Amino acid sequence: MNIKQDFPILKQKIHGKELIYLDNSATTQKPKQVIQALKDYYERDNANVHRGVHELSMRASMAYENAHQVVADFINADFEEIIFTKGTTESLNTLAYSLGRTLKKDDEILLSEMEHHSNFVPWQQIAKEKGAKIKCIPLTKDFRLDMKAAEKLITKKTKIISITHCSNVLGTINPIKELAKKAHNMGALLIVDAAQSVPHMKVDIRDLDCDFLAFSGHKMFAPTGIGVLYGKKKLLETLQPFQYGGGMIQEVTLEKTTWKELPWKFEAGTPNIEGAIGLAKAIEYINTIGMKNIEKHNQELTAYAIKQLSAIKNLTIIGPKENKDRAAVISFTLEGLHPHDVGEILNQEGIAIRGGNHCAMPLMTSLKINGTNRASFHIYNNKQDIDALVKAIQKAQDIFK
Repeated sequence: MNIKQDFPILKQKIHGKELIYLDNSATTQKPKQVIQALKDYYERDNANVHRGVHELSMRASMAYENAHQVVADFINADFEEIIFTKGTTESLNTLAYSLGRTLKKDDEILLSEMEHHSNFVPWQQIAKEKGAKIKCIPLTKDFRLDMKAAEKLITKKTKIISITHCSNVLGTINPIKELAKKAHNMGALLIVDAAQSVPHMKVDIRDLDCDFLAFSGHKMFAPTGIGVLYGKKKLLETLQPFQYGGGMIQEVTLEKTTWKELPWKFEAGTPNIEGAIGLAKAIEYINTIGMKNIEKHNQELTAYAIKQLSAIKNLTIIGPKENKDRAAVISFTLEGLHPHDVGEILNQEGIAIRGGNHCAMPLMTSLKINGTNRASFHIYNNKQDIDALVKAIQKAQDIFK
């Protein structure tokens, strides 16, 4: 099965070289099946949802509602528990706004040192507004959460724990089930940033027992601008909406307004209809390949990449070096070379990687580094891509000798 053939963008050349795309943590490429689904929608069904009784509106509404069910089935949730947003960032900001209203002075919010800015800054700002306190779980020497420290940090004052399922820098997969148990024992809520996990591994929200979970479509072959906020139904029913407007209103009088039932209560305005349809098609594509097959492929490729990169002189991998509880993300530094310089040399070789702080400045500060290069893989990558990456890195070292 030649997966690359499903992705039209990978057929092009960059600077005369075959494109090797290794920036999947930032966004994934789109298969022709998703691209065709978007084309079909605009050519056949384009209309606003939940607004009209005409044929186009009914078709669009059915496809949009079906997308909610497809996502719900994918993570083992109920239809009412799936809210569409612009992405992980908006999902987490929605929670910070809505849950932030319940916080009081000296309440505590627990994060970790490896959080993406999208799961750090919203809580930082709401804590500042409410007089709450931010605490962070530190890392161990092998780039994992220090769970002994977490045990001490989670107290009766802890109201919210918001943790990444998988670090976009380190590749570390965190023990969410254990954190959920600790959180609930203290009466706290557990929120999971699953932007890097849902696209690469089977995520079952019932098994994790998290209270909320957020992820983005564009990191799993879907269009940009569509994301998901999952929340336990009983909790979503108690939360105040983040935005107000058309589509989420049950009744408006001069005196009061009531909201529609879930999930529409949190989906104000015209939604990203085509994005939802594209996300449903992307999940269908993933299911066709099989998430177990994707996970196995990525684990094998990551193990190979770690072995090959570790053999390069003056290269340091920033993250766990063993494959256990590790995702297909490898960050590294090269002695004496700036990440942006390395990224540009690789670009000239047709290889797309990321260089910088990866929206994780607190982590970089903790690690005492300015940034890293990051190679991240998915199902259309192979060992030949890794070999080309190694060769290009060595070329960069030769240029900057």
